[in-house]
Amino acid sequence: MRRLLAAALLALTASAATADPLPLGAGQTAQAAYRAGDYPFLLFVPRGYETDKTQTWPLMIFLHGSGERGSDVTQVAAWGPPKVLAQHPGTPMLIVSPQLPADADWDVATLDRLLADIRKRYRVDPSRIYLTGLSLGGIASWRWAIAHPDLFAAVAPVAAETPTRRACVLKDVPIWAFHGDDDGAVPVRGDFEMIEAIRACKGSVKPRLTVYPATDHFSWVPAYDDPAFWRWIGEQRRQGVSR
Repeated sequence: MRRLLAAALLALTASAATADPLPLGAGQTAQAAYRAGDYPFLLFVPRGYETDKTQTWPLMIFLHGSGERGSDVTQVAAWGPPKVLAQHPGTPMLIVSPQLPADADWDVATLDRLLADIRKRYRVDPSRIYLTGLSLGGIASWRWAIAHPDLFAAVAPVAAETPTRRACVLKDVPIWAFHGDDDGAVPVRGDFEMIEAIRACKGSVKPRLTVYPATDHFSWVPAYDDPAFWRWIGEQRRQGVSR
């Protein structure tokens, strides 16, 4: 089922393997994988990071969709936060955007290693680690958050879906999902059912779902272009976590 979904999503977006390298904008650079089998990634370092060596910074992890898989990590900047950064280089957080190899799906253990490496090498505020992703990456965002519900200060899946059987582990995690109501690749009912299942668990925060009318699978365009998304995610903090 997952392979069929991945194939359908790939057909909706251009292949990264044959595309020209994309511009990354100020502050964002391509980084090689730390070890064999791990993900290469785009890294955005905010202005001021090098000024105060004691300050810790919020970190966003962005997981791309099936169309940006391949061997040219700049293709991750086709959509989502890495694309937004080209217009908004003043974004006040570290942003890490890994890339899948061709035909692969996101692996939680590999993502765990990447996050652990980033936290060792950069001054990350552990109370402000955010996770977002679109399409295949949005599905993986649900999966990673369910695996580690105490890790992320906020989760924002876009154009995604996930089984609801473990919804209650996310009842205390700030969540804002986004979807188009005319999504033919990943139907909106997937995110709707998950959000309703989390709400039924009666946690400490109420999850949010924004459904864009007359919008297809590319709901990530209005989602990541919305200043309200960036304000909301930057306001979230995990309680009881020391910096």
